[in-house]
Amino acid sequence: MKQINSHCYYFHSAVNIGYVYNGDDGMLIDAGIDKSAIKKVIKALKQHGLPITHLFITHAHADHYGGAKYLQDNYDVRTIAPKYEAAILENPSLEPLYLFGGNDPLDDIRNKFLEGPPVRIDDKVWEGNFTFGEFELETFSLPGHSYHQLGVKIYDVLYAADSYFAEAQLKKHKIPYITDCALTIDSLSRVKEILCDGAVPGHGEYETNFQDTVRKNIAYHEQLSTWLEEYISDHPDGVSHEQVIVDMCDAYGVENNQLSQWLLYRTAVTAYLIGHIKRGTITYAIEGNRWVFKQLKKGED
Repeated sequence: MKQINSHCYYFHSAVNIGYVYNGDDGMLIDAGIDKSAIKKVIKALKQHGLPITHLFITHAHADHYGGAKYLQDNYDVRTIAPKYEAAILENPSLEPLYLFGGNDPLDDIRNKFLEGPPVRIDDKVWEGNFTFGEFELETFSLPGHSYHQLGVKIYDVLYAADSYFAEAQLKKHKIPYITDCALTIDSLSRVKEILCDGAVPGHGEYETNFQDTVRKNIAYHEQLSTWLEEYISDHPDGVSHEQVIVDMCDAYGVENNQLSQWLLYRTAVTAYLIGHIKRGTITYAIEGNRWVFKQLKKGED
């Protein structure tokens, strides 16, 4: 449990959990991956005599909400989440369903990393200013890693969710999980300009000079994007979606030996393809029953 200022804390772990305190109210920001994670947080707050009255879930990825049901079962917490993400939080099987391309998910991908217990959402919010109990907070729409992810600014601290990662996390995952490279970079550019005393990412340490880490995130995504653009240009006759995934994972030393891992990397690689399509640097077609990508030549639409 790390204190940032007189109101703001965070529990630093593989997945950070934020905590904000004011008077009789205490708000958790995200709930960790499972019951074990949130129980450790609850124990620490009890030891410090701190209340738990609210829970804000930044986005509907299981590592950020898996402990929420245990919290709701044991505490009278008002739970808040982004409007669109709430649909998945209330119906968690949607996460493995969309990762599996709409097919009925196999048991291999119905695990705590991709599907947490269902969560009751009391308030569905969007970008803006909100008051909950003793808390006045501002939310920022930061898509790209998840569809309607919200960052939370409160008492001059930005809980930035997974809008950016610590540099060590980028190197660990090699190809970070995102859903749209263009949106990711737009959100990173926005985060860099948010005025606050410092920021807590979903994975990493609190920093007052977080802008430098955000810039490193932008540079890392641009590096991956450049690699992909050059790779596509080296295949003038086009290259299939599946082959792009194979070659990009191989190039960055990614080893997929589980279906759930492969599905996550498939989404991540596709996110960079989508970024190039939006930029107008590559095009695609269905050829021979394959999704094929080619460099967009000057003068083509």
